[in-house]
Amino acid sequence: MPRTIRIGTRGSALALAQTGTIADALTKAGALVEIITVSTPGDRSSAPIAKIGVGVFTSALRDALANGEIDVAVHSYKDLPTAPDPRLSMAAVPRREDPRDALIARDGLTLGELPPGSKIGTGSPRRAAQLNALGLGWDIVPIRGNVDTRIAMVSDGKLDAVVLARAGLARLGRTDEITETLDPIQMLPAPAQGALAIECRVDDVDVEHLLQSTVDDEHTRAAAAAERAMLAALEAGCSAPIGALADVVEDFDADDKVVFRLSLRGVAATPDGDILRASALGDLTAGEQLGRALAAELLELGAGVLSGPEA
Repeated sequence: MPRTIRIGTRGSALALAQTGTIADALTKAGALVEIITVSTPGDRSSAPIAKIGVGVFTSALRDALANGEIDVAVHSYKDLPTAPDPRLSMAAVPRREDPRDALIARDGLTLGELPPGSKIGTGSPRRAAQLNALGLGWDIVPIRGNVDTRIAMVSDGKLDAVVLARAGLARLGRTDEITETLDPIQMLPAPAQGALAIECRVDDVDVEHLLQSTVDDEHTRAAAAAERAMLAALEAGCSAPIGALADVVEDFDADDKVVFRLSLRGVAATPDGDILRASALGDLTAGEQLGRALAAELLELGAGVLSGPEA
């Protein structure tokens, strides 16, 4: 009998939608797949993310994978700790959804139309810091919950707006509720936002090859690697108030031939609310070095060890 590949995922609507795209791609490639839901500590807790720790949504999936209960784990890449797990292989990074943040506001308002005193909900200090830095007098309210819960806070009148990842709304088919997609000039997304990370066991060569040949995207992998290398070099962990976005751009080499390069932008919020910004351009194959170089520049500007949740 052909092998059935067991794909592990969290049980949220968003996680299941993300996993469904991977299952569909593998099925089209001729594989037999089964989706298995794994409960994580983050799903079982209502505590603020800062209190329950980095990796709270990924550790149970990784353990189930390493223990042979599943063959593939599908993660939101931004939820993974920056330190690699030696038991596992990052087999694929699929093509990224739009990484930008999105506003869902009452009465169809855009960010600039929200008056001073408006209550804007977010579970992310990265978003909160960048919103506060705009200096428009909003009341930034910390929130938790799934997409439905957060959007309901606006429709019920508890909040004037919420800021969410556009990628999650796209995967759930809810982009029609977005009142504004935020320009990265206003708000840089979390490192690897919009990207998925697909892991298998380090010794499962057959599954690793299948994932690489079926769903891996070279440009997304390079961009996410640059963003997360910046994060790791700042020693902040994946839940710090840090934003990063790498774009693959066309350039010309010394012989006037078209080549692809990475354009990386980064921000770091200091404890007193200052926003530090830096940018760099580098080779597509040197994303990690580019990320570390940008982190070094931010440190020279005054960034330090930061902490806080990203949701």
